[in-house]
Formats: sequence, C-alpha cells, structure tokens
Amino acid sequence: MKIHEYQAKELFRKYQVPTPQGGVSNTVQGISEVAAGLGLPVAVKAQIHAGGRGKGGGVKVAKTSAEVKNAAEAILGMTLVTKQTGPEGRLVKTVLVEKGVAIKKEMYLSIVPDRSTATVTIIASQDGGMDIEEVAAKTPHRIIKVQVNPLIGIQSYHLRQVMFGLELDKVLMKEFSAILKNLYNLFVDYDCSLVEINPLIVTEENTIIALDAKMDVDSNALFRHPDVVAMHDPNEDDPAEAEAAKYNLNYINLDGNVGNMVNGAGLAMATMDIIKQAGAQPANFLDVGGGANAEMVENGFRIILSDSKVKGILINIFGGILRCDVLAQGVVQAAKKVQLSVPVVVRMEGTNVDEGRRILAESGLKLINATDLADAAKKVAEIVA
Repeated sequence: MKIHEYQAKELFRKYQVPTPQGGVSNTVQGISEVAAGLGLPVAVKAQIHAGGRGKGGGVKVAKTSAEVKNAAEAILGMTLVTKQTGPEGRLVKTVLVEKGVAIKKEMYLSIVPDRSTATVTIIASQDGGMDIEEVAAKTPHRIIKVQVNPLIGIQSYHLRQVMFGLELDKVLMKEFSAILKNLYNLFVDYDCSLVEINPLIVTEENTIIALDAKMDVDSNALFRHPDVVAMHDPNEDDPAEAEAAKYNLNYINLDGNVGNMVNGAGLAMATMDIIKQAGAQPANFLDVGGGANAEMVENGFRIILSDSKVKGILINIFGGILRCDVLAQGVVQAAKKVQLSVPVVVRMEGTNVDEGRRILAESGLKLINATDLADAAKKVAEIVA
C-alpha cells in the first residue's frame, strides 16, 4: 500500500529522519494560511501516489504570498500527468506546503528488498533529483548498492560503504549514519517494499534533510500497522481495482487491449506471457479464483468491459474444483446479462470439458472455443490486431 509524501514524512519524523517543516491543506485559502505560518519562501507540492511531480508541474517554489496563491490555484484540482501516472494522470486533491531550504547538494537514497539475493538493498547516488532514472540508465557506475542480510541487520560497515560511495564530507558522516540506520529500522519495522528519498539534500547550513519521501508497505502486513491503514486514500485507488475488490476478485489494470479472466494467479501470469508472445498486450490481470461462479464471472466481465481499451477477452480456465460445464453455463449467463460487446475466446480444460465447449458453441454469442492456450492467444491476438 502506497501512502502520500506528507504521511511518509510523519513516519520519518517518528524515526528521527529530518524533514522540512510543513503542513497540508485541500483549499487555496488553507494553503495560503499554512505558508504564512511557515514563512516564505515555501514549496507547494501536489500529493499523489506517483513520482515525477516536479516535471509535471506539481511542485512549485513560491517566494511571495501572491506566488503561493497562484501555485495553489494551479496545482489544486489539476490532473497531474507524470511517467508514473500514465496519460490519464491523477487528480490533485491535497497539497503539501513546506518551508523552503537552501540546497547545497542533492543525493538519492532508497531501501528495497532484493529477492534474487534475499537481502535488503540500500541504493544511493550522488546524483539525486528529478533525473535519477537517466543517471541509472546512462551512468550506472554512479549508483551505489549495498546489500544487508536481514537476519543480521544493518551494520557499521554497511553505513561506511554508503557514506564513502557518496563521498560525504567527514563532518556529515555521523549525521548521515544515524539517518540511514533509522531509515533502515523504519523499513523493517513497517514491512516496507520501498522507502525512497529523492532528493536527500545537504543544506547550505551543512545539515541533511529528506526533501521528499516515498513509502510502500507490503499489503500482506497491514494487519500489523493500523496507523498505515488509516492513511489509505481511496481517491488514489484505480476505480476498476477498487470495484473488483468488493467482489473478492484479484484485478490489476494494465495498458493493453486484451482482457483476461483466469482462475489462479500463476495461470493468469502465464496467460499474460503467452498473449504477449502472440503479439498482443494484456489489458489486465484478473484472477477469479478456483471457486468462481456465474456471479463472479459476470462481475469480472463488467469490470473488464469498463476499460474502453479492451477489444477482445480471453478466458482461460482449468476445471478442477469448478467443472467446465458449470463454468460454460456461467459464462453464457453472464455474457447475456452484461450484453457482451466484444469477442471472447475461451480456453478451458478439465472436468466435463467437452460438455462445456458444446454449451459455448450453441450459445449464439460471440464465444470462440480454443483447443489450447497457444491457440487461444493466437485467436485473441488476431481479433485485436
């Protein structure tokens, strides 16, 4: 689960990771009042669950009261488009106002789990700021990676590796060491899949401050963190994903034009891979589970069809717990109820598969039987081409 910058900074401060003074508001007047209380200059920052806000016009520095008001009016209510939001963008409903700081140096710092090495990996760079992706692509040697065994935890030599890699002044090493250790403890204590500061700055006064903050907490661990659950912002949820959750459907929205309905997460992943191999692009991940019924299939159809990009649907079902004839009846029933408007390719295998295929063939609907998964992917790719 992602949280907003201002929420992450609340947790940063709890762990003695310094951040600028600031406050949030969802009105122009409130933003102006927060700025007046902090003193000028200030940074006015859109709060959405995406990076690249500065390049998209979602972060502005204001040196006068008039500039604060102009920035507030420009950012609040805007649809902010960044590389991470996609072309549809995100509506800005909350703004963070922070006390301006004089920047001497910008750095990058993050902590992520690395499953390939079973470690917690600290990633850092002397080149922080909006173009960190370009730094990673063009000058990867500027990126420092330090791997920490989670059973042992962060040690002094890990801290030194990062500090020396960043070529920090000796006067800053003690302060940085404490910040990195605290940040690691935050990462572990809150079961994070990401903690990121970009940029982590050295000020003109030679202090270190987290100018930005991103946190992503493993959703499977939220039962341990009611304070994070309370930070959930439903405005940031994908509408289709939120709708699917109501019906216990595992749905993730993607960028392609082939809708998918599959029973089983592993089978769904394999289905998406084969669709791509056939030259098409999946529009979603949708796992209806082993015990799918007609109602779940109907809700799945409705959610898939809410995506205007979808030009065809692939249903890939293994009939074990759910018999193929029962599934076929459910598909036909659901397709009639939602007034199916795009072709559907159905690949099913398992118990009563022949009866299931007969039901689909005699339905009179745009339901196309496939002999196997490769055949199904080929047929749906031809449909959406």
